[in-house]
Formats: sequence, C-alpha cells, structure tokens
Amino acid sequence: MALSAEESGRLTGLLDEHAERITQRWAELLAASLRGRLSQAELRRQVQELHRAVIEAARGGGFDLESESAGELRAVLAELSRGRARQGFTATETAISVYALKDVLLELLEADAADTALRDYVAFSALVDQMGLFTFESFVRTRESLIADQAEQLLELSTPVVKIWEGVVAVPLVGTLDSARAQVVMERLLQTLVDTGSPYAIIDITGVPAVDTQVAQHILKTVVAARLMGADCIISGIRPQIAQTIVALGIEFGDIATKASLADALRHVLRLTGVETARRQPRRES
Repeated sequence: MALSAEESGRLTGLLDEHAERITQRWAELLAASLRGRLSQAELRRQVQELHRAVIEAARGGGFDLESESAGELRAVLAELSRGRARQGFTATETAISVYALKDVLLELLEADAADTALRDYVAFSALVDQMGLFTFESFVRTRESLIADQAEQLLELSTPVVKIWEGVVAVPLVGTLDSARAQVVMERLLQTLVDTGSPYAIIDITGVPAVDTQVAQHILKTVVAARLMGADCIISGIRPQIAQTIVALGIEFGDIATKASLADALRHVLRLTGVETARRQPRRES
C-alpha cells in the first residue's frame, strides 16, 4: 500500500520535527523487546539508519516501498534482517524492529486529540500486525520442523546399508560426506553389523565426487568403529583420480584393503571367507 504525496509529506514533517524523540523512544522500545541482547549504541545506530532511510523514501513523493526512491530503505531493511538472522533472533524480534516505529508515532499523535481517526487506525493496525506476526512465526516454526524432518529422512535414504552376501554388508556412499552424514553412516553400519553378525563390511565410495583429508578421516573413523565391533572393512571405488588425490594429500589407509570397484571388493571378501569365485568365460560355439 502506497502513501499519497500529501500523506508522505505529513509523515516526513512528523519524522523531521521529532527526529531526536523518535529515534530515542524507538531504541528504548527495541531494547525492552530484545531484552538487552544488543547494546544501546548498536540499537540507536540501526534506528537512526532506518529513520533516515524512511525520510528519504517519503521525500520521493508518494511513499511506495517498491519505488526507486525507497531503494536505500529496502537495502537497510535487508541488511537489518540478515544481521538479526546471523545473531540468532527470531522473525518476530526482527519485525518488531520495524513495527516499533508505529508505537512511537502513536505516542506522538496521542498529544493531538483531533487525530482520533488516525490514532484508531494506528492502534488497529498494531493489533493486525500482532496477529500477522503470530501467524508468520507459527508458519516458520512448522516449515522449519518439516524441513528438518525431510532432511533427516533424506540423510537416512542416502546412506543405506545392504546385505549383499552371507556375512557381508555394504555401504554405497553417494555425494559429499560431511560430519553429520558420516555420523549417520557409522551408526547405521554398526547397527547393521550387530543385527546381521556380519564379519565383513564394504564401504563403496564410487559415488563420492572427491576425497579430501576430512572425508578420509570420516571413512577411517568408520572403519575403526567397525573393527571395534569385530568386523573388517574394505574400501571400494578407488578411481584413478581419487587414488592420485589420496597420494598427493599423503593420506594413509594403513592395512585397510582397498579395491577399484564394488565387484572387486566383494570378490576379495568371498575369497577371505573361502567361497570360490571365477570370472564367467564366454561360451564357445561348437
């Protein structure tokens, strides 16, 4: 909703005439709502920036937040929101930084008994703002909960542990292996080893795009944890590029068996278990 040129002029006059009182009271209201989580000096600086940006936007004629004249105001609001998010404030606490201006204006207008309609409007709009903030906060909490649940489900789906032979389980890894996912891989692998009693586990990294020191450390920790459970691990999917990277980084896998492919790793494990394997030869025509 845009203000007319006359309304913008009255707003500019009010903000200019009572500039010191407005910024001081604005900062006081924010300090109370944020419970001392920001210093008075920081709040006053932010309020003064908002105050100046609002005046500049209103001086452009009709006050429209989407207009070119409100570009500085949009930039100040965006920076304020980013700063609040990084500092751990909620969406409501961030929005109050703007809505508090209406409380300040209402206090100024209450001194003029003739402006009852305007005072009523400001009071009613404050109530609507509270309703909107409550709805927005509830919406954000629900969406964050849904996103967290979906992320957890995707994490579990992306780290399957499958039984591929009697006494042999495999963990095919696809994508980046960070700390959170490495923990899930370790937990699921150890639980599967307990459930199946398998003495061998294959960790296949064919689908891992790159192996750096951090990824290697995650894999090694998983191997050590599996050994503590009495299972030996074989790492498969060591492509030429990954092999060169591992050598360049000086990463040592020690006595851990490594294979180029999952098939080679399975063949290796079957030999360890005494199962005879042979490559199928093409049938000759008689």
